[in-house]
Amino acid sequence: MADAYIVDAVRTAGGRRGGRLAGYHPVDLGAATLDAIGDRNDFDPAAIEDVITGCVMQGGEQSNDVGRNAVLASKLPNSIPSVSIDRQCGSSQQSIQFAAQGVMSGTQDMVLAHGIESMTRVPMGSTSTLFYKAELGTYKSERLEEAYPGIQFSQFMGAEMIVKKHGFTKEDLDEYSYQSHAKAKAATEAGAFDNEIIALEVETPEGKEMHTVDEGIRFDASLEGMKALDPLQEGGAISAANASQICDGSSAVLVCSEQALKDHGLTPRAKIVNLTVTGGDPVIMLEEPLFATDRALKRAGMKIDDIDLYEVNEAFAPVPLAWLKHTGADPSKINVNGGAIALGHPLGASGTKLMATLLNAMEGKGAKYGLQTMCEGGGQANVTIIERLN
Repeated sequence: MADAYIVDAVRTAGGRRGGRLAGYHPVDLGAATLDAIGDRNDFDPAAIEDVITGCVMQGGEQSNDVGRNAVLASKLPNSIPSVSIDRQCGSSQQSIQFAAQGVMSGTQDMVLAHGIESMTRVPMGSTSTLFYKAELGTYKSERLEEAYPGIQFSQFMGAEMIVKKHGFTKEDLDEYSYQSHAKAKAATEAGAFDNEIIALEVETPEGKEMHTVDEGIRFDASLEGMKALDPLQEGGAISAANASQICDGSSAVLVCSEQALKDHGLTPRAKIVNLTVTGGDPVIMLEEPLFATDRALKRAGMKIDDIDLYEVNEAFAPVPLAWLKHTGADPSKINVNGGAIALGHPLGASGTKLMATLLNAMEGKGAKYGLQTMCEGGGQANVTIIERLN
């Protein structure tokens, strides 16, 4: 089987809900990262054989194959097709894995994995609630109701279940979350994100500016302030401080075959070592990265200590905490530049976003192997293991 290589990975700086990226139509937001891949790399973009775009809320401004619309709005030739996919929060990590599978199968040589989500302009859950309010039905079919009677699948409730199952306290979650902001602040001030973030022009009350800093980072965050926030549910542990931030953003990863590297004179930054996706309990839901990681390591013939850096999406603080507890991984290697609690979680764009951050962190620290995993709606999880090359 052929190898698949990552040539480049880029992302926008995150925008808060109603914040600096709110003025961007999601199609144009997605086009910006597609343009950046072409601008940063010297090759004929017509050689790209597909764009696979992750997007969760595929309605309104993100409807009608949002990935294809982003291609048409970009500087890429309109001869490049695109498909938009939804594996919930892992959508664009699945884009990477589909792109890699196309290359590994020998059927494609150059594929762009991509993600788009404007959570300001297409709010989370809107594609379900608008249909429900219009009396056009709900996702819960009769057979699904028989299988899971009376259950409304909820990531929030799943996170609370993880807290109880693993014996965490709100203090544990708040302390982890404070560190996410502290790491993101330090990384920003050290320029650790400079090579992955593309600058976007935004309108502000002071005039036009370039958006290059993740808007969700609380540079003045205090542990005391986080602990003071009440839980969202009486008797619970999840609060606004220890959950991921609603975010607008886009990201892209260029995946190539060895032949494409030779044909276009491209230098790979990493090789993809393992692609894993699993499904499990859809009620506790967010715990699946634990078991997906077990499978990925086994299939790769590796142990957790063989991995130098980990990106575990911080949908809620108990997810990475449970992952660390289950795997026995070194806490100093996880989300070293902060995670979604500080940087934001733009749903369908988060998978390729995390890959950009992981790859740059690996290069900055001279790491050889990196592992990325994402908890997903429906009790699913993706795991991708990469090897840094240069």
